[in-house]
Amino acid sequence: MTTRSEIPAIGVPGAGSDPGSLPGAIDEANLDRIARSLFAAIPGAAAPQAAIAAVPASIPGVPASYGMPSSYGVPVPPSLDATTPDAPCLATAMLDAAFPLAAFSRGSGITPTAAGAAAAQTALPEATAAAATLPAGIPYTPALPLNLDGLSGAMPRMFDDAAPRVAPTAGAPSYYFLTPAVAPAAPPSANTSPQFARREFDVNEIRRDFPILQERVNGKQLVWLDNAATTQKPRAVIDRLVRYYEHEYSNVHRAAHTLAARSTDAYESARQKLQRFLGAGSPSEIIFVRGTTEGVNLVAATYGRRYIGRGDEIVLSTLEHHSNIVPWQFIAEQVGAVIRVVPVTDRGEVMLGDFEKTLSTRTRFVALTHVSNALGTILPLREMIQMAHRRGARVLIDGAQAVSHFPVNVQELDADFYVMSGHKLFGPSAIGVVYGKKALLDDMPPWQGGGNMIQRVTFEKSTFADPPGRFEAGTAALGPAVGLGAAVDYLERIGMENVARHERELLAYATEALSRIPGVRLIGTAPEKAGVVSFVTDQIPAEEMGKILDQDGIAVRAGHHCAQPTMDRFGLEATVRPSLALYNTHDEIDQLERAVRRALRK
Repeated sequence: MTTRSEIPAIGVPGAGSDPGSLPGAIDEANLDRIARSLFAAIPGAAAPQAAIAAVPASIPGVPASYGMPSSYGVPVPPSLDATTPDAPCLATAMLDAAFPLAAFSRGSGITPTAAGAAAAQTALPEATAAAATLPAGIPYTPALPLNLDGLSGAMPRMFDDAAPRVAPTAGAPSYYFLTPAVAPAAPPSANTSPQFARREFDVNEIRRDFPILQERVNGKQLVWLDNAATTQKPRAVIDRLVRYYEHEYSNVHRAAHTLAARSTDAYESARQKLQRFLGAGSPSEIIFVRGTTEGVNLVAATYGRRYIGRGDEIVLSTLEHHSNIVPWQFIAEQVGAVIRVVPVTDRGEVMLGDFEKTLSTRTRFVALTHVSNALGTILPLREMIQMAHRRGARVLIDGAQAVSHFPVNVQELDADFYVMSGHKLFGPSAIGVVYGKKALLDDMPPWQGGGNMIQRVTFEKSTFADPPGRFEAGTAALGPAVGLGAAVDYLERIGMENVARHERELLAYATEALSRIPGVRLIGTAPEKAGVVSFVTDQIPAEEMGKILDQDGIAVRAGHHCAQPTMDRFGLEATVRPSLALYNTHDEIDQLERAVRRALRK
């Protein structure tokens, strides 16, 4: 059986027998060693190319070409030296060449090489200062090639984490009844690492945090592989909900008594935590909703109805969940707009060339999934958002399947709107988030009317609160919001980079395990994936396979996954969809493999 140290990183150049990936995991100590040696070599170097070329020599099995920025598709001027403004980017590229996760991160919103950029700033202050004076887009925004045919999310990304981050606004909204004793503390800076972000990832320790994983189903230990549908809840979230309902519960924003102050503090503190977690610029850019579905409907019914008109085009991808299709169909029917769809390849990839061809001068809005819930494909969003913005279109990202797998920073993505669900992020159900750029939210009309979203009401006319209150009519989902804040706290203590690294290894292991079973066909084999291994078999329909696996205590989803256009693209009615999370293990994948093999032998 393949050992964990032998597992290749999927879709990263050079790993194992796959020509598109690098040999597997470099641990934190080696990463630090590589970073120190890289940045120590840069100052005063007359020819940085030599330093770059030397990097792969210290990593067995890495071809020398991966040390050169030219392998990223970016030509290096012969005269480039360490004092040029390109040097920080060059240093980041060098670190990426040595650290496989970096290449994965470029297609997924992860920026684990932020440490590399920070080190470059420390080692090269003159270069950093010079870079800050350059015109926008040089060198930090790479120009996209004129012909984008064949480019996809597997394309290495060199400059993603060089863009400056805007620190969150300190403090919370002020309410007349909040006393200093319960006033919320200023949130940490977006650049501050969580206290335990670099700790050793111990999946067995993490599993002890989730009480339901001790459950037995049909006499067997539960194996929860239905995480794309919903994730289980850690004890920290459960305990936080109990404490809130026992000691803090009240309606918020509307009363002068102590419990109202406690409850408002807890609710608005959760908003700040989501701001930090998503990298938003202000708590006022975070709107609480019931989930991703409601979030998409909110944006469609407010921004969409106001700014999309007859003959305008709304661009979607083939990989969208029904929740990111149907609301746009409603708007298109109401205003006479046209929906255009970006195709996908046989591997389930969205190609940038195809996306470019789908855009037109009439494109007003683009709505895309970050990660396909049916296939696990990660879309190359930075490039896609950049291209849409060049056409003057606004972009909404469905992040329901992304936020639990890797770090997301909405400002670095430059998304106009980003929506997510709490129950897929180890938090309670009936809570979700819409992030929107402040200028857009300020200009959008209310969606629902009622209490809390008003400024002043008379029978002649009503005026409305500023965002986010304008979009939070009625009594909020108070406990679920507080529970979601606790889920964010829990994940930040673990570190999302650690989660991404563990799941990346697990995904490679599961892909290998299922692909070697005779009669099993994997659906969705894009090189940039997260957390999903969909498959069908020659002998057993998907729904029946799901029931067979349940007899062994293994929970998977079997069906169309609310993504029927995706199923249609592959000529299928349904797939079996094991989906992964931070608490899953290699042993559970082994159990899945054995159960599928037994089913196919009967």
